[in-house]
Amino acid sequence: MASPRGLIVGAISHATKELDELRSIVPIAYIESKTRSEFFQDCQTKYKDVEVVFIGISSVYPFDKEFINNLPPKTKFIAFHAAGYDGLDIEACNARGIRVSNTPSAVDAATADIACTLILSAFRNSSQAERNLREGRWRHGVSLGHDPEGKTLGILGLGGIGKAVAKRMHGFDMKIQYHNRSRQSPEVEDQYHATYVDFETLLKTSDCIYVSVPLSKATYHLLDSPQFAMMKQGVVIVNTARGKIIHERALVNALETGKVSAVGLDVFEGEPDVIHPGLLAHPHCTLLPHIGTYSQETMYKMELLCLQNFDAALTKDTLVTPIPEHKHFFQK
Repeated sequence: MASPRGLIVGAISHATKELDELRSIVPIAYIESKTRSEFFQDCQTKYKDVEVVFIGISSVYPFDKEFINNLPPKTKFIAFHAAGYDGLDIEACNARGIRVSNTPSAVDAATADIACTLILSAFRNSSQAERNLREGRWRHGVSLGHDPEGKTLGILGLGGIGKAVAKRMHGFDMKIQYHNRSRQSPEVEDQYHATYVDFETLLKTSDCIYVSVPLSKATYHLLDSPQFAMMKQGVVIVNTARGKIIHERALVNALETGKVSAVGLDVFEGEPDVIHPGLLAHPHCTLLPHIGTYSQETMYKMELLCLQNFDAALTKDTLVTPIPEHKHFFQK
């Protein structure tokens, strides 16, 4: 058997047909290493000719500098099975000249669906109501919620997911405003009924703030005590991006003082092991275990797009959806 040029690190359980088709063309290996240290050894021996690595959920995590530096010596590309790639050391990839792809568009609809679920639940207080029903207390003690109709939704990050949320929540007659690193075109703003505002204005004037920006050094604790102090009394906070974008202790303080009236979170600072007890105890928090992309259809779309990048790297020496930092390498 030819020495593998591609390596699958993690499981592919939905786009199996497409993987089989690719394996019939290019020699590809599945990771067989039982431990991280064994994997590093195998990268220098049986995987030594690998040029492209598909990275999904794997026991060899974390994908840090040590991991990148121990990948096979010929590695040129990583096809990363996620939209957010803060869990991959990009600086280490850059140092080795490794180009990286992610799966941005594949997650937009599913993540937006969960975001809208959280927005509606936070406004209508449905999480507390369901908990009451399950505990046999019917509506006793359930606070009156609010209608989203006519309220202002402030979207931090009008990318693919942000646009999908704007489209959906416009259907609930919410007013949409957004803040981005760069303003969208007038055509995009018209299409999504979205008004551009600066960051401070968004904080001060939104009835609900939805976080949809990637985690970076610039966005770490983007929402902290000073930002909560600027917000409307009784604002709703929803986050499906990354937990570390919001300082959870400051969020809990804002909840306890009433500055924030309700929260909808699919991501947490210390996930999966540590969830702030103040969030768990508060009746106006809808909390989900990072299920934004957790549907059969979306898992298939993510695997398929990741495999398309894997294929393009192996057969055409390029990537379909390189991460923003690496797009310039593939522009003609």
